[in-house]
Amino acid sequence: MNQVTKTIQDVIDMTWPMILISIVIIVSLRITYLIKNHKHLILYKELFMLSFIIYILCLFQVVTFQDDVTWSSNNFIPFREIFRYRLGSRLFLKNVLGNVLLFMPFGFFASYYLNVKKSYSIIILTMIASISIESVQMSIGRVFDVDDILLNICGGILGYVVYYFLKKLTNKLPEFMKNEMFLNVISIIILLGVICLI
Repeated sequence: MNQVTKTIQDVIDMTWPMILISIVIIVSLRITYLIKNHKHLILYKELFMLSFIIYILCLFQVVTFQDDVTWSSNNFIPFREIFRYRLGSRLFLKNVLGNVLLFMPFGFFASYYLNVKKSYSIIILTMIASISIESVQMSIGRVFDVDDILLNICGGILGYVVYYFLKKLTNKLPEFMKNEMFLNVISIIILLGVICLI
């Protein structure tokens, strides 16, 4: 668990300047748009959309980051890299579990914004995103790894599963918990919790 916490902290350390600048620009543009067009601010939806944008920016930063590690060669053989790592080892957590967790938000956000009913849409979208990432990585001096694509797809599917069950759960919630004001308050509490954790 310490390794996962360290990895998250490393990502935050690497991405916070880009996140801060992006948040200021996006929020100022969005507020101006809402005021100019006399639109109603729905805080929880705005925070959710901002979370998705921040996720995409962090994903870009993480997958294009160049470090001093000497990369191995490209891998076009499925499962070769996955089974190289001992279960629970640092490299397993980083390369196997990390790739799954990296794409869970993608599956969740894509399912939410597209109102996906079947998981095959998420599989296709995750595959397109993941193949794009691996191809770009190969062209910038990193490697193409088919196992990363498989793990990313697993993450996308898990994100869809989380979305599916949360949607089922929210349908059974009392009406006051679906109220805009209640959702805004919950969003603020979650935001403050995230800020405190960072």
